Amino acid sequence: MTVALQTLLDRSNKNMGSYMNSVVKASALEMIKRAYKEGIYVQISSGYRSMEEQATLYGQSRLYSYKGKNYSNLAKPKVTQAKPGQSIHNYGYAIDYFLVSDDGKTALWTVNAKWRRVADIRKELGFKWGVDWTGFKDYPHLEMTGGLSFAQLQAGKRPNLTLKFKTGTEVVDAGSPKKEVAPEVSKKPSKGKGDITVISIQKTLNSRYRCNLIEDGIPGPKTKSALIKALQTELNKQFNKKLVVDGKWGAKTKAAIVTVQKGAKGNLTWILQATLYIEGYNPGSLDSIFGEGTETALEKYQKAKKITADKKAGKASFAELFAA
Repeated sequence: MTVALQTLLDRSNKNMGSYMNSVVKASALEMIKRAYKEGIYVQISSGYRSMEEQATLYGQSRLYSYKGKNYSNLAKPKVTQAKPGQSIHNYGYAIDYFLVSDDGKTALWTVNAKWRRVADIRKELGFKWGVDWTGFKDYPHLEMTGGLSFAQLQAGKRPNLTLKFKTGTEVVDAGSPKKEVAPEVSKKPSKGKGDITVISIQKTLNSRYRCNLIEDGIPGPKTKSALIKALQTELNKQFNKKLVVDGKWGAKTKAAIVTVQKGAKGNLTWILQATLYIEGYNPGSLDSIFGEGTETALEKYQKAKKITADKKAGKASFAELFAA
């Protein structure tokens, strides 16, 4: 029996994690789909790696400690030259892939014609291949950095990536992340670029709150108004605030705001995450859970707007997010 395409997509989605750049993740899944049509069965083995996960890999076959913790594992072979922060995986812009047998049960690591065909497909989608490096050749490795260097990524700069193909479907994460991480502070999506995460936000607003937005990935006044409508709806539903759900920010809506802070879960947290992302402060994952990623993104936003950086979303933070 031939492995199902959805099986490969589900496995890959899980292996990439929830903190991948949305364009990189969508492009990786598109690569799997295109290869599948040619009878080539591809699976992603790795995507985002936390600094601790990178330290674990770097510690194989060498003595190494990171942030006071020992990661040495001399019994395992060397697999990477990159310390924490020195791998594109640490920023969510790289994936590793391999082929699987027809039934999907056996990993195939032989670099043959099928493997190289996948490498050709990746080029169509905007990935760079580890084989193109001048030194070490990394055959499973694909990345998108938009021309940015390690130093620039470490300094907080993020590439403005766009899809090289048309998509009418939303990328959905498979499974929950093991833990939250400090987020990327991303550039505000540019008009006309069709940010896939913004498309996901617009789809959710339409399905959950009947906002009738055009799902174009371009954040504008209508998307912001829809987020206010969502906020008003949740305040009425959860806290019986009796607000007029009109998508307009005013004194009554501000007065009805409740404080959302670390540990909160649900639609109010999702609304906060979505709005932070649109403002250019990526919480790492729009998972409706107020964890470390959301807290860090909020704090950076508060500092940028010169309001009290208490890592809690109260009246001042929501007013800054929605009043403009």
